[in-house]
Amino acid sequence: MTVPTGRRERKKAATRQKIADTALRLFLDRGYDAVGIREVAAEADVAVTTLFSHFASKEALVFGQDAEFERGLARAVTERAPHEPLIPALRREVHAMVRHCTVDGAAPIWRMIDESPPLREYEYSMRLRHAESLAAAIAADPGFSRSAAACRTIARFVIDAYSIGREAADPEAAVNEIFRMIEAAWEAGGPGPSPAEGSPC
Repeated sequence: MTVPTGRRERKKAATRQKIADTALRLFLDRGYDAVGIREVAAEADVAVTTLFSHFASKEALVFGQDAEFERGLARAVTERAPHEPLIPALRREVHAMVRHCTVDGAAPIWRMIDESPPLREYEYSMRLRHAESLAAAIAADPGFSRSAAACRTIARFVIDAYSIGREAADPEAAVNEIFRMIEAAWEAGGPGPSPAEGSPC
């Protein structure tokens, strides 16, 4: 997770974390549907407008790492080391995401999500958004010559690797297995620039 450096940014991040932690505690204690936005704001000692300045909806309170995950996937493409192949960089990022979502104490949160249609719908739309952002980052990389369809397909596979890995009995092994297939699909999707041009593919 990116650590804010300025005092104002640190204070803003701390407020956001406090709101998210308070919301999850209330949701897990009393049930997602039984807790309202005003109750979360009051318990976190912030105004409702402050809450909404950090989270666009009630559902977003449950997915506090949404934006960071989306940015992290794009950075795995745009900020990887020179000549580093794309797929290993994405695999490393997905492993980090899965580890974050499978830590001790995460299981009750995912049970709550699975039992709530609004949260399941939000999580699905979030994954689609992440896939589109990742596809755009891949397509914009001048080191690759893949079609838009190929970029979107690989991005969807990467997001599915996260979802499947998170639910697997052995998340690390599952992610590695899926990424072997993703790498094969990426190679089959079309040639990149020639090795003389410094392509990692």
